[in-house]
Amino acid sequence: MKRTVTLIFTLMLSLLMAASAMAGGPPPKDLLKGYFTEVNEAARTVQFEKEGSETLTTFHLNQEMAVEDIKLNKKVMVTLDKHAGRPNVIGDVSIMFMDLPLSKIGYLIIIGLIGGLLSGFIGSGGAFVMTPAMMTLGAPGAIAVASNMCHKFPKAMVGAFKRYKYGQVDIKLGLVMAVTAIIGVEVGIQMQKYILNTWGNAGSNLYVSLVFVCVLVVVGLIVARDAYKLSKGGGEAKTGKLALALMKINIPPMMEFKVAKVRISFWITVPIGVLTGMLAATIAVGGFIGVPGMIYVIGASAMVASATELVVAFIMGCYGSVQWAISGLVDIRMTLLILSGSLIGVQLGALGTTYVKDHIIKIVMASVMLIVAVSRGAKVPGYLADVGLMNPLEPQVTAMLNSVSFWALIVALASAGGLITFFMIKGMIQARREEKQSVLETAHG
Repeated sequence: MKRTVTLIFTLMLSLLMAASAMAGGPPPKDLLKGYFTEVNEAARTVQFEKEGSETLTTFHLNQEMAVEDIKLNKKVMVTLDKHAGRPNVIGDVSIMFMDLPLSKIGYLIIIGLIGGLLSGFIGSGGAFVMTPAMMTLGAPGAIAVASNMCHKFPKAMVGAFKRYKYGQVDIKLGLVMAVTAIIGVEVGIQMQKYILNTWGNAGSNLYVSLVFVCVLVVVGLIVARDAYKLSKGGGEAKTGKLALALMKINIPPMMEFKVAKVRISFWITVPIGVLTGMLAATIAVGGFIGVPGMIYVIGASAMVASATELVVAFIMGCYGSVQWAISGLVDIRMTLLILSGSLIGVQLGALGTTYVKDHIIKIVMASVMLIVAVSRGAKVPGYLADVGLMNPLEPQVTAMLNSVSFWALIVALASAGGLITFFMIKGMIQARREEKQSVLETAHG
């Protein structure tokens, strides 16, 4: 075991150093970060000061842009229009770091608290609620992803430690998954940068939302079906047929995970780790691939999988934070605000797992996933219009879709907090009742 852990840590350190060295290259030439210092309405030009340089560059606004959209002295991401037929034409502008009045500060803390509850309870990191919530508040997709990932590793560390004390974490499985997840993180970051460079922030928002909808619906329905079957069978989880079949594949090196009670080939874990890392880097969510993957492919119980995912999230979050910080896309204000709430929530969520059965964890996971899918799906038509893949929406339609997205997210947040609290209290009451019954039976025996 010690030799395995040492080898894994050495490999992770080598990957981190190599990726950090590669990340130091020049930024994409069509994606710039900096500040607008002056606007010429008559000429439809702006003066732009690139980050890290005092030199001013004159840019032209494209035909679709209004002069009123230009905000002075705000840090922005500017994507140049490659098809304008002349140089220095702006294709897209987005404010990188939104204003944070008191109402948004409170909202972010609540988001962090509920995301932390989900993280401790189902092991997914809660990011599938946090990232859409930050985007709904006005954060660009890339900023929301980067800031969310940055907050994950301290929160995941707290949750992993808590659940390790309860005997639910398979450290070896978590470290093995983390090795391949780091590779996936690097791939995912490069994909997100490519999308930003090619289609700007509008393309990033569309990409994040589409991936959210597809993955949430597919995984949510699978988990919901499994939760229903488990609830009808008394709530006792059984190893799936796919996992049992994969365990019979004898391709060295074979690895035994004692806490998960699984013996399986290392190569079976590779695709799950890579996909977990890719999703974590591109949309700040890896847990709802990692957790179902460990359950349905590797054969771990939902309890062990959700706990072990926190180890993977800690390592991925630490690595990804360095990479996103190098790119300058982390809003440390949002990171600290959601972290302040989630550090409390993750401990409460971890405590709740000691009082509930596997199928309850899956019910909560599936319910919140499907509601969040509705929230993100309502934003997709607007994003398609932003990148020119469909005609602009009527103002009334846009307002209606934004309203559906907002209230679906509110319902998702309320459902997450309400379901976890309800099942946790119910489980605690049941546990105390059984404890009293046991004491009485012992006394009469």
